[in-house]
Amino acid sequence: MHHRTDDGRAFRTLNILDEYSRECLAIRVKRKLNSNEVIDALTDLFILRGIPAYIRSDNGPEFIAEALRDWINAVGAKTAYIEPGSRPLGTSPCDALPGSAWENGYCESFNGRMRDELLNGEIFYSLREAQIIIERWRNHYNTRRPHSALGYRPPAPEATIPVDQRPVMH
Repeated sequence: MHHRTDDGRAFRTLNILDEYSRECLAIRVKRKLNSNEVIDALTDLFILRGIPAYIRSDNGPEFIAEALRDWINAVGAKTAYIEPGSRPLGTSPCDALPGSAWENGYCESFNGRMRDELLNGEIFYSLREAQIIIERWRNHYNTRRPHSALGYRPPAPEATIPVDQRPVMH
C-alpha cells in the first residue's frame, strides 16, 4: 500500500497476512520496498512461525522479482518430506493473476480496512511515527478488533493452530 507523510513524501507498507487465521503477521513501513525487504520480512516470519505451504502475493515488482522467486524456490527445495508420498514442508508461490484482485481477497479486504480505519484518518508527521501508529493498529486488529468471519472474535487466538495445519500465508 502507498501513503504519504505530512511533508508529502511517500511511504509503502508491506502487509503480510495468514489466510487461515486472518491474523496480520507483519506490516513493514518503509519509504521504498523491494524484493530484499520482502525476503527479510518472510525470513523473520519463517523463523518465528515456520514455513507455510504457499505464499500468495499480488503482482507488484517486489513480488515478481527474480531474487524473490529464486529465494522461495530455494526454501522449498531445502526442506524434506515428512514421509514418502506426503506433502513437502517447503513453500511455493501462489500468485494472483494480473487484474484479478478477487484471487487475493483476504489481502484486498485487509488493505481496504487498513485504509478506511487507519490511513484515511491519520496525519503522519514522520516515517517513524507512521511505523509506530501502524504497528499499534496491527496489534489492535489482531487482538481486539472483531472479525465477522471468525464469529466476531479477533484473529490472534486462531493463530494457536499448528503451522502445518494452516494452509496459506500471503
